[in-house]
Amino acid sequence: MNEQNTENKIEFLKGDKVLWMAIIVISVFSIFPVYSASSNLEYIVNNGTTTGHVIKHMFFVVLGLIIMRVVGTVKYEVIGKLSSILLGFTIVLLFITMFTGQTIDGASASRWLKIPGTPISFQPSSFAYLMLIIYLCRYLTKKIKRERLPIENIFYIFGSILLVLLLVGKDNGSTALMILIVSVAVLIVGQLNWKYIAGFIVTAFVGIGLFVTVALTTDLIAANRVDTWKSRVEVFMNSKKSSQIENESDKAKNYQVMQAKAAIVHGGITGMGPGKSALKQMLPQSASDFIFAIIVEEYGFFGAAFLIALYFIIIIRIVMIASKMPAFFGSLLVLAMGIMIFVQLGVNIAVAINIIPVTGQPLPLISYGGTSMLVTYIQLGLVLNVSSRIQVFDEEGMGKKQNMEEINDIA
Repeated sequence: MNEQNTENKIEFLKGDKVLWMAIIVISVFSIFPVYSASSNLEYIVNNGTTTGHVIKHMFFVVLGLIIMRVVGTVKYEVIGKLSSILLGFTIVLLFITMFTGQTIDGASASRWLKIPGTPISFQPSSFAYLMLIIYLCRYLTKKIKRERLPIENIFYIFGSILLVLLLVGKDNGSTALMILIVSVAVLIVGQLNWKYIAGFIVTAFVGIGLFVTVALTTDLIAANRVDTWKSRVEVFMNSKKSSQIENESDKAKNYQVMQAKAAIVHGGITGMGPGKSALKQMLPQSASDFIFAIIVEEYGFFGAAFLIALYFIIIIRIVMIASKMPAFFGSLLVLAMGIMIFVQLGVNIAVAINIIPVTGQPLPLISYGGTSMLVTYIQLGLVLNVSSRIQVFDEEGMGKKQNMEEINDIA
């Protein structure tokens, strides 16, 4: 009886157990830096209370873990088949956001869509990004043996990517750039012919160049954020040329990065201790975009190294799951989710240590906020979903080449 209860408890963590443990540890740990950094929202931004913010964050952590578990119960093949419908739905939401989108917490772009009759707002761009990548994985593995016509690839692959880029890029350039990078990576891993990939990359960069040129030199594109992107790049380049920024305007624009770097230096090897950050009140977005700097300040180099090690455990397990999955769609889907998480992780840390310009991307599973956190849990839920199916494939003897071809054709 006790053995049966133990098995039931373990079964709740369906899928890769090591991955589950890493996710839970990061999720629990996130409560502490968010609680510390959210005092900035209470005392500086005058938005709510620290207790209220940490309770909200804990709610999203629990909700995310539940969603992750639920996603793990649905066959990933079914999610793949629904991806085109879900992508179309999120594209409609992006169109709606263009006209009725809202700003939150002083943001200068209307990226949030409010659910009618509720106080809940979310970013459709995050879900559109996720659905696009799932859709690409599904398309690249459907009828994998058949050579597609060029018009099919242009319309179904590149048309979808460019449409999402266009709708997202207007108000969220950094996310649009990440969508482009991850999409190209998925096309490469998905073994699309290189001539199509090269042609798409050239077309995309020409289109981006024309958009930026027109936005900067004319008034044809209203309410764009190109000037903001240009300013961030210029300030970043100036800060690299000289450690002393003389222009007062540039100092103000570079304030976030300067405070983040100061927090990292202040943390040293062992850190100041949980909740003892001295710069969290002076660092805007300390609970979200720049929370890594607060983590280093409070937990030091060792704490940051431990956190990064947990992320690398997640990435390593994702690669291992993908390598063991005999069905190509499952393997590609897992790798795609891993690429999305890794790119977001790299961008957030790179901004905090001033390797790239400010982008506003959150730290996966840790930063305060709802939409991005839930999307990350969905991504990991899909990975756990696939990992739980590996054993099923093995038990049913479906590792033979001909059976895998059938699975890929109907996936």
